[in-house]
Amino acid sequence: MAPFLAYEDKGPDTHRVPLVLVHGHPFDRTMWAPQLERFPGTRRVVAPDLRGYGASPTTPAVADFSGFARDIEALLDELEVESFVLAGLSMGGQIVMDCYRLFPERVRGLVLADTFPAAETPEGVRTRDAMADRLLAEGMRGYAGEVLERMVAPYASAEVKAHVHGMMTATAPEGAAAALRARARRPDYTALLPRVRVPALVVVGADDTFTPVSDAQALHAALPDAELHIVDGAAHLPNLERPEVFDAALEEFLARVDARQPSPAPPRL
Repeated sequence: MAPFLAYEDKGPDTHRVPLVLVHGHPFDRTMWAPQLERFPGTRRVVAPDLRGYGASPTTPAVADFSGFARDIEALLDELEVESFVLAGLSMGGQIVMDCYRLFPERVRGLVLADTFPAAETPEGVRTRDAMADRLLAEGMRGYAGEVLERMVAPYASAEVKAHVHGMMTATAPEGAAAALRARARRPDYTALLPRVRVPALVVVGADDTFTPVSDAQALHAALPDAELHIVDGAAHLPNLERPEVFDAALEEFLARVDARQPSPAPPRL
């Protein structure tokens, strides 16, 4: 059950495939502000705050990573969105992969931005658990200041930096910590990728140091039907740093998915 999630639901039901946007850590649905402005003019767009983030509750805390995917599935059931393109960035991209693992029959396309499929290493589990402990003890501000110029490039605009810093510091430490522990124990999606039967778009910022271009290239190579876009002048959040470039790639991809639609979607009541 997850209609308790806060969310945006914008745009008309048309013959175009709905777009579902899944934010990363430690952000909220406003991470997709440029896309929530552009794409609802032509299609329905749904963007939830994940459990523990934004305006969604932190309790019950997510204990298993698949809980994020099940929350999204329940929300889309409630909103009567039957099939859709799923787009996720960073942790959101891993949640998108988990959604495809759990309910692939509903997914018409995948957008995987600045993310990677592998399970966490033992060292990574320890690092994420230690960070969860730190956030609970200290709050979000110190962490946000440390990682800001890796989340976005040092040369990003002051407006973008302020937005990203604001999202991070507004996140509840309890929600972020629970997500870190669940993410540390997520499945390995590597074997899933060659079995994906829908088109995929892989996007990465050229200056991303969290998930570098080499990760995106490997992800692209593993998917049977995928396009790769490397966004110059961006780090880990190309949708915010270079929205005009990100949106152009996404719009072209969505048009391709729309052309594969078997029939018009029923009207929204």
